[in-house]
Amino acid sequence: MKALFRALAPASFALVCLGAPIATYPQSPSASSGPAYPTRPIRSIMTVAGGADIVARLVAQGLTSALGQPVVVESQAGAGGAIGAEAVARAAPDGHTIMLASASTVVMNRFLSKSARLDPIRDFTPITKAFETVALVVTSPSLPVDSVRELIEYARRNPGKLSFGTSGVGTTHHLSGEAIRLLTGIDWVHVPYKGGPPVLTDLLSGQIQVGFSILATAAPFVSSGKIKLLAVNGAKRFHVIPNVPTVGEQLPGYEAPSTWGGYFGPAGMPPAIVARLHDEIVRILNLPEVRAKAEGIGFVVSTSTPEELTETIRRDIAYTSRIVKAIGIQPE
Repeated sequence: MKALFRALAPASFALVCLGAPIATYPQSPSASSGPAYPTRPIRSIMTVAGGADIVARLVAQGLTSALGQPVVVESQAGAGGAIGAEAVARAAPDGHTIMLASASTVVMNRFLSKSARLDPIRDFTPITKAFETVALVVTSPSLPVDSVRELIEYARRNPGKLSFGTSGVGTTHHLSGEAIRLLTGIDWVHVPYKGGPPVLTDLLSGQIQVGFSILATAAPFVSSGKIKLLAVNGAKRFHVIPNVPTVGEQLPGYEAPSTWGGYFGPAGMPPAIVARLHDEIVRILNLPEVRAKAEGIGFVVSTSTPEELTETIRRDIAYTSRIVKAIGIQPE
């Protein structure tokens, strides 16, 4: 286990963050065909935090090479990504403004904020899904459990004494903890934080006992033995840690919330430009060197057609609505 995670410690991907040389990506055979696009630099607004900037910059570098215009990544992850999403929705639908957004930004903000005005189906043009984030359930080493089954049994024996930390109210992590509570009837307390790193800080100090996190954030603490990994919180196991089961394997009937990130543009983009961006982004993400760097920090490359991404969003809206109503979250 430690050997598998050692490669994921911060030092291993710091080179990418600091601009280590990356191979020049070849253009696709159709890169020079089609309409005259783009005619100026492209803004790639990133509304996802927690290491996804590495993926965004890898894709931007590949697009710059393929399209012949600079693709500039702008990080706008504040307010749950709502500010960046607003900027994209207001932009001209000419393909010169795109967005890398998460399920939280696209789907969940509408359930959390009374001022949320954006409709994920009406206000954006889907281009492709980009990745699935590897989410984890982790605990303090002092907690006497080694699996999700044991965690649930412990919570049943100690009602109200366990607290689980997440990166905020209404996030996929929060919905995960509440889905487990609804399914099992356990009594545990949600502690929301402003982002993922503080969850692990308080887990290490003993302020909380359970944390929902992502691999990119938790890996160094797992590899050093400072926190304990119980499960992958996703639909399937992650090949880097194949011996770690999913929550669903240990809890029949559990459905993990979506943890995808995907590319969008403003509503009304011309189909030819959508197709060009889709083909190039999918090609770049599936280059072996890009896939290896992304998956090495816990972002599993997973692409789609625009239509498949739209259907994913529809399913996620239905899932989120069901959980939000069951736990009584009210938009603020």
